[in-house]
Amino acid sequence: MGTRRVFSGIQPTADSFHLGNYLGAVKQWVDLQESRDAIYCVVDMHAITVPYDPSALRRRTRVAAAQLLGAGLSPERCILFVQSQVPEHAELCWILGCITGFGEANRMTQFKDKSARGGADQASVGLFTYPILQAADILLYQADEVPVGEDQRQHLELSRTLAQRFNHRFGETFTVPAPYILAAVAKITDLQDPTAKMSKSSSSPQGIIDLLDEPDVIRRKIARAVTDAESVIRADEAAKPGVTNLLRIYSALSGDPVDSIAARYGDSGYGKFKKDLGELVVDTFGPIRERTAKILADTEALDAVLLAGARRARVIAEQTMSVVRERCGLPPVA
Repeated sequence: MGTRRVFSGIQPTADSFHLGNYLGAVKQWVDLQESRDAIYCVVDMHAITVPYDPSALRRRTRVAAAQLLGAGLSPERCILFVQSQVPEHAELCWILGCITGFGEANRMTQFKDKSARGGADQASVGLFTYPILQAADILLYQADEVPVGEDQRQHLELSRTLAQRFNHRFGETFTVPAPYILAAVAKITDLQDPTAKMSKSSSSPQGIIDLLDEPDVIRRKIARAVTDAESVIRADEAAKPGVTNLLRIYSALSGDPVDSIAARYGDSGYGKFKKDLGELVVDTFGPIRERTAKILADTEALDAVLLAGARRARVIAEQTMSVVRERCGLPPVA
């Protein structure tokens, strides 16, 4: 059996990734490029399912790619590209949409959550079919595994269902992908509301640590993170969600088990613990921020790297679509 292939994508919907993105996705991606045949994508087509500013999208797509490179992705060890530069994503999305039930798509929780904010009547068809495009992203590259957060598990289930359905109707065509979830960092929560996921769309600025934040801003946000009335440092999701979240962050960045970190600080109070955690985050994010700035200073070189990645991705995408078209009864393209 050859090297297992992983595929994952990240949206360019903000001017910086946050700590949750880094621990839940980016750090895993960097690690996985060493042991897997890795394909990663800035999913700009997903970002246009809601109202957006074209110039901001263009800028954020570059910023997203620069952060991925700054965090340690290497074009020599993985394929990194921008989704819209590989038109086969849209083509496969249409074909998969034609074998997806309306009720099936309607049950996707993320559509319910996002459309509830502005009302379902105002939501775009693109937002509704978003999980089908996500399935196309994955299946196009015959991915064995998909690094995803817990919140995306339902979408991956749809990808698996559609792969199996297509294979059953038209013959074995797609690899059925498996989730790759690291339980320890499956959920990083808001620093100000530790019962809610850290999220650009719902967290306050003080609840999020951005990958590109200045060091003093990071230290301040950690220092002000919500804890509790005790001064004992221990993991207890129900009684101490704030402290448990900070321990989880510390563990994910340092590699030390949560229990040994808790034992190290014990009842010495939250001050020293938060100060040390702040320095750990600064030490991790500082070099990434500097490398990202350097990459963004030469957008021409960055664009060339992404275009080269798209060409490599298209070789695989075209192979898949050639088989898909033939199985579906569609003529080959010139």
